Amino acid sequence: MQDSASPDNWLDIVRWNSDGLVPAIAQDAETGEILMMAWMNRESLKLTAEEGQAVYWSRSRGKLWRKGETSGHQQVVRDLRLDCDEDVILLKVEQKGGIACHTGRRSCFYRALEDGQWVPVEPVLKNPDSIYGNQ
Repeated sequence: MQDSASPDNWLDIVRWNSDGLVPAIAQDAETGEILMMAWMNRESLKLTAEEGQAVYWSRSRGKLWRKGETSGHQQVVRDLRLDCDEDVILLKVEQKGGIACHTGRRSCFYRALEDGQWVPVEPVLKNPDSIYGNQ
């Protein structure tokens, strides 16, 4: 039961790393396919729970980013889980547009190790330039 004096105490359970971040894995809610991994801070996890859409922390940009804010490929959160060690978040999502990766692929995990080389094994579904333009 949540303490009414601290409505966000569920966030205190999460074991944030020294940078105040936790890894978050996005998984297709229907198929179970792992789509991507990103980082969340306390604010992004809280916003994700409140809004029902994936919000991550961009380490490279040093700011929050809502998945799909540029591409239109939002992630609607169907279920939010915390692992047994309390240090990894799992988001079961509905991936809008069928593309989670900025390379235009379904999943960010599109390369497989074959004969000592990382080889792309998943097709590009949409040219990233047509998704993001020439940024």
